[in-house]
Amino acid sequence: MRLITLAPLAVAVSRAGGIGFIGAGTDVHDLEAHLREASQLITQAPIEGASASTLPIGVGFINWGADLRTATRAIERYKPAAVWFFAPHRNEDLVQWTQAMREATQEVTNIWIQVGTVRDALEVARLCHPDVIVMQGSDAGGHGLERGAGLISLLPETADALRAAGFGHIPLAAAGGIVEGRGVAACLALGAAGVVMGTRFLASSEASIAKGYQDAVLRAKDGGISTVRSKVYDILRGTTGWPERIGGRGIINQSFLDAKDGRVTEENKRAYAEALEQGDLGWAEDGRLTAYAGTGVGLISKVKPVAEIMDEVRGRVQYICSKVSSNASKF
Repeated sequence: MRLITLAPLAVAVSRAGGIGFIGAGTDVHDLEAHLREASQLITQAPIEGASASTLPIGVGFINWGADLRTATRAIERYKPAAVWFFAPHRNEDLVQWTQAMREATQEVTNIWIQVGTVRDALEVARLCHPDVIVMQGSDAGGHGLERGAGLISLLPETADALRAAGFGHIPLAAAGGIVEGRGVAACLALGAAGVVMGTRFLASSEASIAKGYQDAVLRAKDGGISTVRSKVYDILRGTTGWPERIGGRGIINQSFLDAKDGRVTEENKRAYAEALEQGDLGWAEDGRLTAYAGTGVGLISKVKPVAEIMDEVRGRVQYICSKVSSNASKF
């Protein structure tokens, strides 16, 4: 979550037992400053059990726009536990990124690569031999494939294909629509080694997010119809370098409704620019500003600290797994 998942949120997730990622995105000019802040937060209050060889957070890159040289310099200096690659123009572009990061950190930094199809998972496995493959299902908020499968079929098919191709040792992390323990438990049953949550942390105390955006997340219900994947929001925001097959899922707003058949008029652009001057009101019920969120948004009702969110998720997963195990014995 570019510009939202910065040092405070990333460190809080790692401190709560996960691994938090700074969302560097395409603009990495200030990445060193964010990593410095994370390092200072961890120095002030060390994370119990963290490795001394790496900074116990990750950094996420949107590879079609990020500058490799600038990114490598920051990663070499701070050596985060992982780097996450997403949305290159071609999967082959990630070979250079993978090699550069492994060389810069003497291979102590893990490589995570996000894809959304079985074919892409197999290709990045062959090209880059990543430490983790993140499988993003169609319910994911923010940017993802305009055409793709949900996790319920995507995860097991990918796991089977990787195993058949000799890459079954690469763990899969599930992403897309997961905001609480029931979704986590389901993904574990489908073959994931772990899960990724983005939308849920929009409603966390540590997120760097406008209150209007956060309120829009809390207000949204029935996420399958209250959100949509489209290029409209990118056009309005001027972020038009994305690969053609990728669009952004956000909460449906007046800007989207005014874009007939996905066509954005100059009047719509002017209205969006005016909404930017309205602050939090730009995300009101009749607002126009982009609020990226996944279909799980309707399951979110409160802003909570990261530690509380993580504890709730873990507790629910343990309860569900115990219940499922008990019920399975009756079959």
